[in-house]
Amino acid sequence: MTIDPTSHRIPLAPPQSVVDTSAEVFAAGPPDGHVIVLAHGAGSRLDHHVHRGVAAAVAATGHVVVTFNFGYAEAGRRSPDATGRLLTAYRDVLGWVRDAYPGRPLVAGGRSMGGRMASLLSAQGEPLAGLALLNYPLVASAGRGGPRVDHWPDLAVPVLFVHGSRDRLFPDDVFAAHRARLTVPVAVHVVDDADHVFAVPRRAGRTPAEVYAEVAGAVDRWLADAVVAA
Repeated sequence: MTIDPTSHRIPLAPPQSVVDTSAEVFAAGPPDGHVIVLAHGAGSRLDHHVHRGVAAAVAATGHVVVTFNFGYAEAGRRSPDATGRLLTAYRDVLGWVRDAYPGRPLVAGGRSMGGRMASLLSAQGEPLAGLALLNYPLVASAGRGGPRVDHWPDLAVPVLFVHGSRDRLFPDDVFAAHRARLTVPVAVHVVDDADHVFAVPRRAGRTPAEVYAEVAGAVDRWLADAVVAA
């Protein structure tokens, strides 16, 4: 199923680089299904081919998916804003989604940095039904700092991690060492041969669409098995 998104503008509260930002809604689900907000990764945008491909694949399983640009990306920059400003923009988007889809179970997440921002919001008390963390950046690409797990004990909703077996930012041993910090239901799906952007080598014999469909299937099953309305 091919799902073409609809375009929207979402106001952002200052201070941001822009007064509003681009958003896309992929909708093919029932009127009472989940709404999933997927934020993009650092140095990326909502129109990145991987981000859009995953969003469309998840929507094709029967859910509404909302993507958006953080303010810096909307302004045409590649370097992310400070964490506080990213969180403020994400909150604005969640508010817009709640107004657009009142009463619907709301799941937040995203790819890499976008998923991490969603988890930080949840740890701060943002009411959500679950967290869909795709390619979570458990460690920094430059090796600076410790694992990004300090807020995990404050999470209170089911969490899904989807990452590739070749994702260098999600070392299995580091995750195993810190998983006990999560006291909520946790599901993990590993995509064989995939890296941090879900790319697989040619020898794997899989197309990007097939990989995105696998990611979407993992999200769909998790929603059915673990997620309840917040």
